[in-house]
Amino acid sequence: MRRLVAIAFAAVLATACQRDQDRLPEYVLSGEIMGTSFSVKIVATQELDDQEALDREIRERLTTIDSTMSTYRPESELSVFNAEASTDWRPVSAALCQVVDGALEISHMTDGAFDITVGPLVNLWGFGPTKLVDEPPADAEISAALERSGYDKLAADCGRPALRKSRGDMYVDLSGYAKGYAVDALAELLDGHGFEDYLVEIGGEIRVRGLNAAAADWSIAIEKPEAGSRSVQTIVRLTDVALATSGDYRNFFEVDGRRYSHTIDPATGRPVEHNAASVTVIDPSTARADGLATALLVMGPEDGLAFAEQNELAAYYLVRTDDRFEDRMSTRFTGLLH
Repeated sequence: MRRLVAIAFAAVLATACQRDQDRLPEYVLSGEIMGTSFSVKIVATQELDDQEALDREIRERLTTIDSTMSTYRPESELSVFNAEASTDWRPVSAALCQVVDGALEISHMTDGAFDITVGPLVNLWGFGPTKLVDEPPADAEISAALERSGYDKLAADCGRPALRKSRGDMYVDLSGYAKGYAVDALAELLDGHGFEDYLVEIGGEIRVRGLNAAAADWSIAIEKPEAGSRSVQTIVRLTDVALATSGDYRNFFEVDGRRYSHTIDPATGRPVEHNAASVTVIDPSTARADGLATALLVMGPEDGLAFAEQNELAAYYLVRTDDRFEDRMSTRFTGLLH
């Protein structure tokens, strides 16, 4: 049976051991956006001046991002860019250019393991806004989609701002970066209001600042990567950082007992086949953590951990074995566990 659920998830745990009267007031705003859920938790020593106004401002910011970068909205700025066959520079909003430029930086850093131009392949395998598939595509279809892909065929000039594709039939998919960008945008909004203790989460991508309502670091649970289950694998306690997880266990289909996950290797045009079930990355930027988690999942546990060590990344793999999940982590991540 085909599963189309959110890709990544990280549970936020309250510090239940302290009495309620010892906890500071906590205000929670939540809802649905970008095809997933969002939650904002703000710790304050006094009541918010206008919680409804802040709620409205947060929702408006998220709606703007969604209407700019969604591939599920045919009228979005990104969808319009994808539909155009021109290979000339096309003026775009500063926000869209910034996101594409940031994503391309990760593509260069990871030698293409993260690639926002794999949209034709994502769609071909049935993981995009197009129709679902019941069986793997033919080799010829994969080869044709690969010809339309490649981060080196896309350019951003944010001084204008403008984007250019070298093939008119390219298709850009920001789903592995835009949620992280949206988390960072909300964090910037909260910073502008002077909040010093908060958590922002969109579809499992998280950014925290300061302390939680119990005056402790935020406790974040990394999920055990099992389909149909939401149990905790481990907990990290964080402050002033972001966390993103990419996994193959909530968005996949099976044919003849073989699993095909949504994580496409840009080099082969096919879903990854190694035994890494999920990768979590901790970084100051949620957008960067989002993109790097995808790249490391594509690389697999051996190459990915070597890359993480070389680039001093905090990375945490959960790898399938015969009867359990084995955790493997980079040196920088090790010091974060309690």
